[in-house]
Amino acid sequence: MSDSANRWLQTRSVSGDDYDLAYERRAEAGEDVHGEADFVQRFAPASVLDAGCGTGRVGRELARRGVDVAGVDIDPGMLATARRKAPGVEWRLADLATVDLGRGFDAIVMAGNVMIFLAPAKEGAVVANMARHLNPGGVLIAGFQVSPNRLSVERYDEFATSAGLALAERWATWDREPWDAAKGYAVSVHRKAGPRPE
Repeated sequence: MSDSANRWLQTRSVSGDDYDLAYERRAEAGEDVHGEADFVQRFAPASVLDAGCGTGRVGRELARRGVDVAGVDIDPGMLATARRKAPGVEWRLADLATVDLGRGFDAIVMAGNVMIFLAPAKEGAVVANMARHLNPGGVLIAGFQVSPNRLSVERYDEFATSAGLALAERWATWDREPWDAAKGYAVSVHRKAGPRPE
């Protein structure tokens, strides 16, 4: 499984364990490192797909809280860490543009700049495939840096609209600071039409 145009695979310089170590040290120093999981849990999802999960940092925390989690990533090294740290979670090595998990989710989270590490030609396909994996009323949550020559929020919104999703919220941080393009980061929540199953 490889994608020669995937920016993450082209630039990754740390192992999965080293990637996690930075967060573990911050947590040991008293910092809350679970802002993404807290944000996702606001929507009270019974099931979450951690898309572009890497080491599964967000998905592992949600699973620890009792959420039914699956994770998908294209990087086998990062997934090895996820599998070792949370063997009870389904971790799938696959391309987000083409993966078929055969089920739907109440929420899908793409944290860690997933959208801007994709090959530009795949951005729309990834959003469309994630929309196909959402249950009616489900939310697609994506956080990524916004800067010149990278994916804009306007273009991301176009992909989401084409996939049948409507913008529900946008923030500047996972802690829900008001959206301000000048801050250089966007956390976008798009919702799939339909009532959420009880």
